[in-house]
Amino acid sequence: MSSTIIKLSRNTENAPVNSISTQSVAFSHYNNISAQLPVDSKTGAIVAGDITEQAKQCFENIKAIVESIDHVMDDVVKINIFLKNISDIGAVDAVYATFFQNYLPVRTTVAVAALPLDGALLQVDALLSNGEGTAPQAPCDLVKVAKNTENAPKSSVSTHTVAFSHYNNISAQLPVDPATGKLIAGSVKEQTGQCLKNIKAILESIDVPFDDIVKVNIFLKNLADIDAVNEVYTTFFPDSSIARAVAYVPARTVIAASALPMDALVQIDAVVSHGDGTPPQAVEDRHGIVIRANNTENAPKCALSTQTVAFSHYNHLSAQLPVDPKTGAVVAGDVTEQAKQCLTNIKAIVESIGHVMDDAVKINIQLKNIADIDAVNKVYTTFFNSDLPARTTVGVSAIPMDALVQIDAVISNAEGTPPA
Repeated sequence: MSSTIIKLSRNTENAPVNSISTQSVAFSHYNNISAQLPVDSKTGAIVAGDITEQAKQCFENIKAIVESIDHVMDDVVKINIFLKNISDIGAVDAVYATFFQNYLPVRTTVAVAALPLDGALLQVDALLSNGEGTAPQAPCDLVKVAKNTENAPKSSVSTHTVAFSHYNNISAQLPVDPATGKLIAGSVKEQTGQCLKNIKAILESIDVPFDDIVKVNIFLKNLADIDAVNEVYTTFFPDSSIARAVAYVPARTVIAASALPMDALVQIDAVVSHGDGTPPQAVEDRHGIVIRANNTENAPKCALSTQTVAFSHYNHLSAQLPVDPKTGAVVAGDVTEQAKQCLTNIKAIVESIGHVMDDAVKINIQLKNIADIDAVNKVYTTFFNSDLPARTTVGVSAIPMDALVQIDAVISNAEGTPPA
């Protein structure tokens, strides 16, 4: 689409380059970094060694990308770590601390069933602040604001909330009682409630209403728990009379984890709109920039999520299953047909808001069988005409509706969303 803000896609030879994603895709005040495997860019092979060596390589690759675009690791606002074995988390944390010594981004850590490269023990992606913005925005020394509250569980490896420009990113919350630091007793319902209470406490500590959440990611140890989780979820959304009046719910993705930290049953993170921005942006009313939620009849609808939620210069899309919007059923066929349907649904949503697929800056793919990745890639590349988005792909133990693939997306929004 014609735009006044330019999407900037870049690769460096100092990190592994591949044919299905771009290492760094910047738009407006954020850079999206593709998931990095523990691959040596010189050899194209996984580094020798244990989880410690692999973790170091993943972060070295991210650092190389970050430095290639004249940034530093302290510009990272969010990190996602996907582990093959959750018991490796301690070793990864020890490496992690050497890359973030003065400041900790928000973070989500999960174990997944499989990773794209055989022998890889982890994969890491990142979201990076971009103070200079992308052309023709004038460079602006925006201030990153990182905060913790006593009313939610603190972590030695992450900050509760990191705001930059018009977004806040919230670290994944486990069902931990902040008073005791321990996992709460009870079923997945109680655990879901505690996760959401922790998120709400973080938002209240920065004077942000719960309904300013634009995207939620739910990680479940057992996907069969989804109905119980949804029962609790609907007691938190919508949260205000204004949101109830328009039946607003955020975009959402539900991911099956093979394991979660502390052996939890559920973990939830969130992306939050930030109407007043971070200094030196002019302070606006918190609703001075409008959250614009949109559904189209041309993609499957869900009572628990909105297909796309735009705020400022980004659109966050809910995960799309290979469901035919006309029948409400998973399409017949193999993973090729299912991947095509997922991407067709995303395309329908993107086009319904006046955008094109090449406006995508980040794509996340979950596969029931990681061996299907080549078949998915063949379909995937047919949906893009320009530089490919940043991307993260993981194998999971299950997908809703017993699907073989699920895909969500983040789309650039050059026109922004208007002030009230």
